[in-house]
Amino acid sequence: MGRTLPTFNTYLQAQEAAWAPFRRALRSREERDAFDHLFTLARTYAAEATNVARPLPFEAILMAVALGQQMELAELRQRLDEHREDDAP
Repeated sequence: MGRTLPTFNTYLQAQEAAWAPFRRALRSREERDAFDHLFTLARTYAAEATNVARPLPFEAILMAVALGQQMELAELRQRLDEHREDDAP
């Protein structure tokens, strides 16, 4: 028997296409790059999101984005702490 539900990656691609008008309306290249990065983060955790049966698949996208941003924030904090240690007398 075939799948009755679309894959998460298919859903993610559909969401990215649905948000394309929003992306096009962004004023700067930096904003568009940041927007694109959100979907990159979601794709990074697509396998994990597939394992979560959510009534609203967009919730899994938001969690993947939040996790990716949290990981980036933790890395930046660590780099900042290392920089501060290097500057300490």
